[in-house]
Amino acid sequence: MQRILRMSVVTLAIGLAGCEQGEVAEPRDLPPPAVGVASASLREVRPATEFVGRVEAIDAVDLLARVNGFLLERAFEEGATVEEGQLLFRIEREPFEAAVAARRADVERTEATLLNARLQRERIEPLVARNAAAQAQLDEARAAEQEATAARHAALAALQQAEIDLSYTEIRAPFEGRIGRVNFAEGAVVGPASGPLARLVRLDPIFVTIPVTDRAMLAFRLSRGSRAFAPYLRLADGTRLAEPGALEFFDPEVDATTDTVRVRARFDNADGVLLPGQFVTVTVRATEPEQALVIPQVAVQQDQAGRLVLSVNAEDMVEVTRVSLGERLDTDWVVLGGLQAGQRVIVDGIQKARPGMRVQPVPAASDSGD
Repeated sequence: MQRILRMSVVTLAIGLAGCEQGEVAEPRDLPPPAVGVASASLREVRPATEFVGRVEAIDAVDLLARVNGFLLERAFEEGATVEEGQLLFRIEREPFEAAVAARRADVERTEATLLNARLQRERIEPLVARNAAAQAQLDEARAAEQEATAARHAALAALQQAEIDLSYTEIRAPFEGRIGRVNFAEGAVVGPASGPLARLVRLDPIFVTIPVTDRAMLAFRLSRGSRAFAPYLRLADGTRLAEPGALEFFDPEVDATTDTVRVRARFDNADGVLLPGQFVTVTVRATEPEQALVIPQVAVQQDQAGRLVLSVNAEDMVEVTRVSLGERLDTDWVVLGGLQAGQRVIVDGIQKARPGMRVQPVPAASDSGD
């Protein structure tokens, strides 16, 4: 046992002596890690801003019965598209036809009374001229004629109202659109106080109302003179409508409660995809392209201070560069500030790079080569 201890001590002493004389080789320096880089490059873009909008119908109307009566017929299918002027409901006509006939009889009676009053006046006038009748008789005849004339006018007005009421027994579509659920069955008694029979909505074209912040509206107004914009729609499932709409209306004042301006855009909706009340994403995009600086999205990181990229300088040293970004374009970000065209950013091997260390940059597969 003592022999083993003596050998261990000798071995440790030899090892220490070798260390003191530098006989153990130090590890060689490792090469800089390879990282994939892409260059910030200029690209033609169309500046755009996204908003959340709500779809609204251009025309929507509740169909009401304007006279009281039995609902005889519903001449359409619920949810169908109807044409302008198409018959939708028919109310019992017979009572109103009878009222029209009675009012016509009243007109004929007042016309006969008026004719008699006129003849009486015409007979008395020459008699008064020859002093064969008193002036009072002529005055009475003239007053009777005027009363008969007024009675005839009243009868004509009553006839017109009766004919209007008769026309109200047929309810027709005021415009082309889609009609909703019917609230009354055939045979029900309906009238002005019974509520809507159904609702008709025009779906093509259609409006989208967009609440735009005062700041965004100011930027839009400042750039509108030199640049045109068009609105595009994205639905809840991510589907984008191919055709843009047209900006039609801007509120003349800012809503004090929301600090927004209401903007209205018009879109074609022939296939009925857009329905009033639904929310959509509206991208207001410039119609003419402009040059913008872009970098790949994978290069961007974020911490508590904001967004950043790891850039590589001329000496292949890693630097932290804070960036201000605009909108996304496919797999790129638009850079509003922090980078210059041609500046290299790390897109592959970010986990191997640290600020202040030297790296071996190699072009990433997605780099444009600018």
